[in-house]
Amino acid sequence: MKKMKKMKRFAFAAGLCMASLASFALLSCNEKSGKTGTLSGSENEPGWKLNADKPITFDWYINFSWFARHWGDSKVSKYITKKTGVNVNFIVPAGNEAEKLNTMIAGDALPDLITLGWYEGQVPMMIDSDLVYPLDELAKEYDPYFFKIANHDKLGWYRQDDGHVYGYPNASFTPADYETYKGKLTSNETFLVRKDIYEALGRPDMTTPEGFLDALRAAKKKFPVANGLPLIPFGTAEFTDVGNSQLQGVLEHFLAISPEKDGKFEDAALGLTENPEYVRWLKMLRQAHEEGLIPTDIFVDKRSQIEEKAAQGRYFCMLYMNWDMQAPQNALYARDPDSIYIAVDGPKNSHGDEPKLAGGSIAGWTVTLISKKCKDKARAIQFLTYLISEEGQMDTNFGIPDETYTIVDGIPTLTPEIKALDSSDKNKQETEVGVLYTYWMLMDTAWQAQWGVEYAPSLEQPQLWTRPYVTSYAVYDGLTLAVGSDEDLIYQEIQRRWGKVLSNLIRAKTESEFNTILADYNQFKKDKGYARVQKIQTEIMNKNKAKLAK
Repeated sequence: MKKMKKMKRFAFAAGLCMASLASFALLSCNEKSGKTGTLSGSENEPGWKLNADKPITFDWYINFSWFARHWGDSKVSKYITKKTGVNVNFIVPAGNEAEKLNTMIAGDALPDLITLGWYEGQVPMMIDSDLVYPLDELAKEYDPYFFKIANHDKLGWYRQDDGHVYGYPNASFTPADYETYKGKLTSNETFLVRKDIYEALGRPDMTTPEGFLDALRAAKKKFPVANGLPLIPFGTAEFTDVGNSQLQGVLEHFLAISPEKDGKFEDAALGLTENPEYVRWLKMLRQAHEEGLIPTDIFVDKRSQIEEKAAQGRYFCMLYMNWDMQAPQNALYARDPDSIYIAVDGPKNSHGDEPKLAGGSIAGWTVTLISKKCKDKARAIQFLTYLISEEGQMDTNFGIPDETYTIVDGIPTLTPEIKALDSSDKNKQETEVGVLYTYWMLMDTAWQAQWGVEYAPSLEQPQLWTRPYVTSYAVYDGLTLAVGSDEDLIYQEIQRRWGKVLSNLIRAKTESEFNTILADYNQFKKDKGYARVQKIQTEIMNKNKAKLAK
């Protein structure tokens, strides 16, 4: 039965790529030896140190089309290669990430290492289809030092039903981290306003739909032009074929809406369209669009265009990821420190409850796996061990001792020159220097918190503003449906419908039209079988609760 389940999942992925199911039979047996004279490490000595004199280049797939960094250009990447002997060739999809990854899977062409969001359906698919190595088995054979430095809570979270661990996360925060670094953790979820305009308007209350609309109207009337270009009263993340991340989960968190109702999980990615608190704010956005306060561009702009407009200071306010605003914030600060974006109280529910913003979760952001096509599985697990170790974290975060950072009162501190460059031209810093997790694939942001993160003046306020509201949503991580399962197909179809419905709701010409679109969508969800999706996700949620309680 389990074998049939695996074949069903892989057949679905192969179908996406127009590949035949026959190719599946080759995948689990057509692997290289994965070892080329590599020395194994021990419990007390990491393997990478024993093999640093043996040059090797790994192909590393990053499942994010926006990632634009290269290995070998920056000082840090050169330093790491010289230290470990490992060079990296990053592979990044030019277009749709899922299509690229599915094509590589179906074509038996997975590279050495793969980094993708833990939430992507290809993660369980690659595991079930026997396309990736269990990290624990590789570590046991080639680098037992891995178990000395890997976080056991993270390994426990990612341990599969077969007892093995196939991926290691970045940006992961365990329950222990929340205790250890209480008051130091931040969220990436913010409501941002342009400081000078917001203050010129008298710092208006934007926590209610009425106040929000009034502030947008006032901003457009008083400041029709920003830096010589038309002001955009409201902006957010890009709209995709499955909706908008900020107008789903993030808005849910600002409105302090629980992901659970009557013991069942409610998936924000499918739209909280039967929640009155959520609907009242969508209606506000509809009204804003009707009044010309939300331009049509918002529905088509991609991340690069959004950040370009933010760097021009064209938005009055944004529901946006504050950490993704680094380059725009630095550009604005260099031009006029008062024109940067600051975080303020944003949308609240009708009771005025404080937001519950997502902090780092134990699942983290991405997971990194080692493919069974890997040219040297021993060196791969040893390189992964190095990257997650304290030495690897020091190198990828702070860089080169006495060149990019020094130790000041026991704390690693970037040199003034590097700090200045990162503040004035982050792109140049990442390209030429490469500190501050330019290579974020296995970054441990909880580890970084021990140093009391120092932020540039252009970035500090939004980060610190989130601290009182940081909330763990760990039990809701990993609710990924089995790829190719009936529930997954239902989920995808509802997601695609929601991607169209969300923009149609905001562009509805009247509230009556809005209500009709919303009612049709809610009925569509019901007819398609959302209850089946909810049942499976709730079961996984309850398993997560039991896992975290251990």
